[in-house]
Amino acid sequence: MAIKKFAVAAYDDEEVLFKAVSKVRKSGFKLHDVYTPFPVHGLDVALGLKETDLHIAGFIYALCGTSTAVGFISWIYTADWSINYGGKPHFALPAWIPVTFELTVLFAAVGMVLTFCYLNQIMPGVKKHVFHPRQSDDLFVLVLDINNSAAEAEAVQFLKSTHAIETSVQMAEEGWWYGSWDKKEQYELLNA
Repeated sequence: MAIKKFAVAAYDDEEVLFKAVSKVRKSGFKLHDVYTPFPVHGLDVALGLKETDLHIAGFIYALCGTSTAVGFISWIYTADWSINYGGKPHFALPAWIPVTFELTVLFAAVGMVLTFCYLNQIMPGVKKHVFHPRQSDDLFVLVLDINNSAAEAEAVQFLKSTHAIETSVQMAEEGWWYGSWDKKEQYELLNA
């Protein structure tokens, strides 16, 4: 992972955050991310994020569950364990509906949860840089990418003009990685 510079601003009001996000998008600065302590309705639209494709993944997982159920049951009753009892046909699809439905729901639910965790980088063992210790408590944190040192002062000045209560420049890894928090980093976060 590459270490990059980020300009960080903290806000204590979501209305001020919305105005800051719109100013950042108009100004041309590259917005890295926004961290909030709770879901803020309309922030995805303000950030210009596209709608998720998670429902498509859920449909694909459901199809896998349905085909697994129908394929496995039909293999059992027609090839592996074909017993003629009571004149019942070997391929009795209406009798398989409960099992097929349950496997469809199981595959879709588990698949969507795992996909959601992967896309949002919240899997067990994932380590990410925390830009502000109160970003999950009571502050809204806006993070900008900084390309060079000349843009650093300009970005900090710009963030101060958006009524941020705190601003800073931080060096951090850009993405996420597997690992665990070491004691030094945890101590620094708690005492920041």
